[in-house]
Amino acid sequence: MMWPVRVLQVSDLHTGTLEEPEVEEDLRRLVAEADPELVVASGDLTHRNKPDQHARAAGFLRSLERPLLVIPGNHDIPVWPPARFTATFDAFRREWPETEPVYRSERIVACGLNSVRPWKHQGGALRRDQIEGVGRTFAESAAGALRLVALHHHLMGAPWRTRKLTIANRSTVLGGLVDAGADLIVSGHVHQSSVGERREFEVLTAASRLHATTVAIAPGLGQPRPKRRGEARGLHLYEADERSLRVLTYAWAPAVGHGLGSWVQIADRRFPRGEEPLATVG
Repeated sequence: MMWPVRVLQVSDLHTGTLEEPEVEEDLRRLVAEADPELVVASGDLTHRNKPDQHARAAGFLRSLERPLLVIPGNHDIPVWPPARFTATFDAFRREWPETEPVYRSERIVACGLNSVRPWKHQGGALRRDQIEGVGRTFAESAAGALRLVALHHHLMGAPWRTRKLTIANRSTVLGGLVDAGADLIVSGHVHQSSVGERREFEVLTAASRLHATTVAIAPGLGQPRPKRRGEARGLHLYEADERSLRVLTYAWAPAVGHGLGSWVQIADRRFPRGEEPLATVG
């Protein structure tokens, strides 16, 4: 198995708001240079769930010319009943037949989970059977493969102020995904970047699984409210080898004067994989 393996995550495109071809074109260049095996789009592809917005978002993602794992967000369903309950994912499924896709290769096994609930306006949830399905999928993965879970709603609190609550029963969700064998859990929803290793905030006991699980929230790719501070614009690139996982954060730097905007790397974080720490003391 050859290392490293790379996965690029974009989230919260909110297609249907501001059209910025230069952002998309520069992202195509970044994808070509980074050469990820997989691109994950973790929900809110559209701003108002309109068919033309879904079609444009799908066209852009497919133009990246990489395998895709795409899941819905709370903006990807009808705003009002009865369609919100009777045709919840119809528009999404016209472009993406599965709301819980799975990607498998020798080096990556990625499970998309649908955390959108039509009776919740912003919040999300997962059922036990969804988490159990992840465990069954990972049990069939190749030894050493990066095991990734993608959902729209975040498990960690956002680093800056937000009224958006984390996913329902987040401790139970995290524990279930850790027990399923997840190396990396990615989400979006809050338009802010946050990354941590679950042992930084989860109380461990003698019976706890020892393997590392990195939990990440990607900043939003779109910018539906450009004047709202506290909503970052960027993406994550994950790079895994046999012992560690790097999380590289990129932000969009807008044009100054007559210059051109560009994607710039603003952070580089490294976390352990498996059961070995990055380093020991003594």
